[in-house]
Amino acid sequence: MRIKPKRSSVSAEPDMTPMIDMTFQLIAFFMVLLNFGESEMDARIKLPSSQLAKPPDAALEAPLVLQLTRDDQVIFAGDMLAIAALDQPLRKERRFLEIRGVEPSEATVILRADADAKGGIVQEVMQKCQENGFDNFKLRAKQEEADDTP
Repeated sequence: MRIKPKRSSVSAEPDMTPMIDMTFQLIAFFMVLLNFGESEMDARIKLPSSQLAKPPDAALEAPLVLQLTRDDQVIFAGDMLAIAALDQPLRKERRFLEIRGVEPSEATVILRADADAKGGIVQEVMQKCQENGFDNFKLRAKQEEADDTP
């Protein structure tokens, strides 16, 4: 009687569960680190060019982005608003900052005005902000490219 050798049923396939788990953790980690600054820029706003424009030195602590269109409308938090209707969202933002322990006067209002927007309208938006306690402003412009032609 002949005895057949037993074949091993051990599989050499690795367990992929820890690797998949680590991959999802890395995806979540990089999504948290993603810079969301570009989400506050609207393509409908064409910034004016300036030789004095330069990138900011550091990230702002409590920025509030207002974008002024050429049609005298303000884009704030994705909503298109008339300048007269700006008081209510600014009051909400002020309350939110106060809850976080930040004074509205410490927050920086980033004003992105279209190149064709009227200067008086920009002044009016700044006045609305000041009426609601926001005093720090940064105006955005597009940096002019250097002319390399001789």
